[in-house]
Amino acid sequence: MAKSDQILDRLSRLHPKIIDLSLDRMWGILEKLGNPHLRLPPVIHVAGTNGKGSTVAFMRAMLEAAGLRVHVYTSPHLVRFHERVRLGSPQGGAPGGGALVGEDALSAALEHAETLNAGEPITIFEITTAAALHLFATHPADVLLLEVGLGGRLDATNVVDAPLATTITPVSHDHAGYLGTELSGIAREKAGIIKPGVPCVVAAQPDEALDVIMEVGVARGAPLLVSGRDWRARRENGRLVFEDADGLLDLPPPRLAGRHQFENAGAAIATLRASGLPVTQADIEVGLLSVSWPARMQALVDGPVVDAAPFGAEIWLDGGHNPSAGTALAERLAEMEERASRPLVLVAGMLTTKAASGFFAPFAGLAREVLTIPIPGEPASFSAAELAREVEAAGLPARPMPDLSTALRAVDTEEPPRILICGSLYLAGHVLGLQEVALA
Repeated sequence: MAKSDQILDRLSRLHPKIIDLSLDRMWGILEKLGNPHLRLPPVIHVAGTNGKGSTVAFMRAMLEAAGLRVHVYTSPHLVRFHERVRLGSPQGGAPGGGALVGEDALSAALEHAETLNAGEPITIFEITTAAALHLFATHPADVLLLEVGLGGRLDATNVVDAPLATTITPVSHDHAGYLGTELSGIAREKAGIIKPGVPCVVAAQPDEALDVIMEVGVARGAPLLVSGRDWRARRENGRLVFEDADGLLDLPPPRLAGRHQFENAGAAIATLRASGLPVTQADIEVGLLSVSWPARMQALVDGPVVDAAPFGAEIWLDGGHNPSAGTALAERLAEMEERASRPLVLVAGMLTTKAASGFFAPFAGLAREVLTIPIPGEPASFSAAELAREVEAAGLPARPMPDLSTALRAVDTEEPPRILICGSLYLAGHVLGLQEVALA
């Protein structure tokens, strides 16, 4: 076990709850660390339910194309914790692409935070976020892309008073145990990152969520740049057309697959234009074509997972896990079916904290069946039988399977299938771990 894993294991025992939304403990550990949140590079803060990671990935690709050094903080990780922390200049290097934090630097930051915390109760996300902010404050960069972990108002990342800009990606139902079941209440938590006088880019939202975000923005005196009103991103003749008050951009389609990625790319472009950072149309084009974000309609073309599937199968991996993500995935797969017909089979595992039947409902009439599996190493995973019942409640046939390889071998179609492995980022991480993918 790596040293950082040993430290993370100790840190996970400091609080009886994995999630306990509050900023009080965060302020305490930040003060002990010398207030690194006051010494960060300029920050772009991103909240939302769906599309946060993709929007951050688009912004990183565009900023790096412009030659800027970019720190990035995202969660959760897929294979290794190091994926959460990307340093734009690990050794104070030249502008351009950075790298995931190294084992020695991560271990030192975690150990430093652990020592200063001195055994006080603190959640694992809070103390690791504090350690990440310490790393970001001690390594030079031009900008920090900071993704909210859960909610926004009381999230451990919400300690930056004056970011360059904030972004709220589409809001939908998720984490009901922490954010509630009312969309208006969820939106109010996400809108907690809005700061006075700081431009906030708002992606396409349900009316109930948009009303709340607008209310909070007006109350805080934040300029709001709303999708469909102040900027638009649409697919036209296979291209991405972006339009705002500064004009129209005719751009190549995003490298990330799916109609929803046009909106995510638009939110990224609108945010960078609002931030005042020096990003040109050429930089945006390079970013759209070079962006990478694993487990978002990611094609698997070789490796042990592909070997376990029927010969000739087309295999896709996506970590989507809520009803809105299910809708976006189903729309993408329907488009693929129109272009090249194949029988669609889902292999799915989910956590019991997710609205499983709502995720699967959009696939009714599209997928032949769903093979359900438990997520290895996750105590909160649905059992295969429990998840099969959720799938059937959504109107699809289901077969429970003991594990991924058994499920892949059980796919039985008259012609080479299209297989989507989906339902959880934790399952996606397990798959990529089997593939021995290095997420650098």
